[in-house]
Amino acid sequence: MVANIKSRLSELKDSPKYRYLILANVSVGTFMSTLDSSIVNVALPTISTQLHTDLSTLQWVVTAYLLTITSLLPIFGRVADLIGRKKIFSLGFILFTLGSLLCGLADNIWMLVGMRIFQALGASMLMSNSAAIITANFPPQERGRALGLTGTVVALGNLSGPAIGGLIISFTGWRSIFWINLPIGILGYLAAQMVLPKDKPQRGEETFDILGAIFFTLGMLSLLFAINNGQDRGWTSPVILLGLFLGILLLSLFLRWETKVSHPMIDLSLFRNRPFLIGNLSGFLSFAALFTNTMLMPFYLQHVLNYQPLHVGLMMSVFPIVMIFVAPISGHVSDRIGPVALTTSGLLITALGLFYLTSVSATSTALQIFPGPLLIGLGSSLFQSPNNSSVMSSVPKPKLGLAGGINALVRNLGMVVGIALSVTLFENRQAAALRGIGNATSAQQTSSFLIAYHTVLFVGAALALIGAIISLNRKGYALAETSTPRPKS
Repeated sequence: MVANIKSRLSELKDSPKYRYLILANVSVGTFMSTLDSSIVNVALPTISTQLHTDLSTLQWVVTAYLLTITSLLPIFGRVADLIGRKKIFSLGFILFTLGSLLCGLADNIWMLVGMRIFQALGASMLMSNSAAIITANFPPQERGRALGLTGTVVALGNLSGPAIGGLIISFTGWRSIFWINLPIGILGYLAAQMVLPKDKPQRGEETFDILGAIFFTLGMLSLLFAINNGQDRGWTSPVILLGLFLGILLLSLFLRWETKVSHPMIDLSLFRNRPFLIGNLSGFLSFAALFTNTMLMPFYLQHVLNYQPLHVGLMMSVFPIVMIFVAPISGHVSDRIGPVALTTSGLLITALGLFYLTSVSATSTALQIFPGPLLIGLGSSLFQSPNNSSVMSSVPKPKLGLAGGINALVRNLGMVVGIALSVTLFENRQAAALRGIGNATSAQQTSSFLIAYHTVLFVGAALALIGAIISLNRKGYALAETSTPRPKS
């Protein structure tokens, strides 16, 4: 049977349809990693009870995974450029699947955290190379559509995770949310071996920048640790100040070193490429703006409007549902007209959605709230696929892995900064609204919540507007395969 499959695949390799098998394989890795992330969040209360741990310790199940992925994305992108994307992507399936197995076998919280770090190694290998593999195998006129379909897979993973996770936990327990990855990971690995073409890694005198990788990893870990824990521990606490200092120092040393080493881990000359720089800056601001609302809206729905968790999930699912339908279309349209109009209008619509939500109150109905997440989902769908296509099409093929890693890194940094900014600003603004009030009444607490929530939304809308202005200035974008830029918009 395996021989027949290989024979059939060999016949298809010369067909244009073959690249969609590559897209399907990449989508499996993308779906698996996003599904796992959303499933874990649903399982945290159950894990806390069964492993007898508190919330401050439990948060490391999520935080350790995020810190590891964010710190390693450019590294594995660079490694893949040197030794082959197929090798690293396939290894990602193996490590992620093995890590999922070990997570399900964990008998204490710290073993679970350790295995989540191991799992994140595989996830970073998958995430850093998915866009590069698609870009390398799709012609420019189809690239936006392919990246748009990948965005749809991301939305599906995030959308289906809570529902699947809730069902699994109800019937089989929390360990199965990790074990569900085993058949998906095994099939994904086998498909990668048969479907992904052998790429041509860089040979010759190219070497891996070990010292640069150390500076970058330790610097990112220190900085992200401080950003993630600053609000809980206090921004002036010695641990947070030390983390910020070390993070800034090590990343400064990294940037200085990269300008001197002959084969840098991150080729800083990529940022002289206007479409690459503009795309990453606007992408960072887009995710930071999105997560100012993503973090706080569930609390508004549950604590102010007294929605049940099921209803909160339904309202929050508006965003990914819109993305499922719109992202592939925006990617396809960007192949024809370029990214500028779509990315800029997408960020403007996102800003409009965030601004609209500043009108919600303690008596708002679901129909009155609905346009907010609908506009935010529409804006994000219009922005993400064309922006990713613009970024990935602006670099030469030997740098695609690195570019994909940086693109994914920027996305994660935007999420982290958006969450930290929203929580810090919200709590400070709410405290200011309650200053001088001894025992706040329920009405006063609700009022202070809404004042703080609206302030955060205004800031999120401002970030999206700044991103739109930056995006408008990308003007044109270069193709990876040629030195000729697309016509300017």
